Amino acid sequence: MALRHGVYLPPFGDLADPRVLAEVAVEAETAGFDGVFVWDHVARPHDRGLALGDAWIGSAAIAAATTTVVFGPRVTPLSRRRPHDVARETVALDLLSNGRLALGVGLGSEATGEFSRLGEVSAPRERAKRLDEALTVITELWSGEAVHPAT
Repeated sequence: MALRHGVYLPPFGDLADPRVLAEVAVEAETAGFDGVFVWDHVARPHDRGLALGDAWIGSAAIAAATTTVVFGPRVTPLSRRRPHDVARETVALDLLSNGRLALGVGLGSEATGEFSRLGEVSAPRERAKRLDEALTVITELWSGEAVHPAT
């Protein structure tokens, strides 16, 4: 299936509730959308009173509530995620959805200080290095073969 029309949802405010994300995803699926993607942010500094949901829990709710849409995080900055967790979570979501997970990865943005304010690596080159390393580990873990740490 080719992805032609998708929506991406910021899990802020009312959409911080995974039940609401699932409802919106079902509406999008019913309306003929091919994909539903969720922003993966951990802070919202410009509107601190706004509720902020978890993209991965929201994705699980979307997976369970829909049957045809492709879904997943719009961009997960792998520099702030543990690759073995991402590997397990993606396998579980893919199983839950019968193969509909699309994993979007990238550097993320430091424009709002989301990395530095939370003690994460903020330099783009270092985040890029960690992204490359995480992709290697995730791919190795998905293979089912034994994974050995680099020396």
